[in-house]
Amino acid sequence: MPNVTFEINPNLTAAPATAYSSMVWLPPASAVTNAWSGHLDATTTGTRFLTGNAGTVTGCSLATPCTFPQLKIALNDGGAQPAIYTAAVGKGRDNMWIGAVDGLRINGTIYDFEASGVKTRRAT
Repeated sequence: MPNVTFEINPNLTAAPATAYSSMVWLPPASAVTNAWSGHLDATTTGTRFLTGNAGTVTGCSLATPCTFPQLKIALNDGGAQPAIYTAAVGKGRDNMWIGAVDGLRINGTIYDFEASGVKTRRAT
């Protein structure tokens, strides 16, 4: 399965000098093979981790990934809200994955990947 990586400023009160981390969503294994799966809701499935010092400070590291609610609590340490720099779909070095990602939703915007380019639409 692919992962979705957000480059963020975690804005951690406990680590004010840490202005960069990758926040990685690791989806659960898909029960579907050789076909499109249904929509995966990253807020209710899979786990997440933060790279670098942010992972250490929050406890949400590759070695100890967190659920989305746990990560939200860890990032809400009294400082400014985290800021997203970029978003990317990636694939690690473990197993082969051949497929596509479509309909990536970030907050209220859905990014629909088409042959003619990326279309954006408001989430309903």
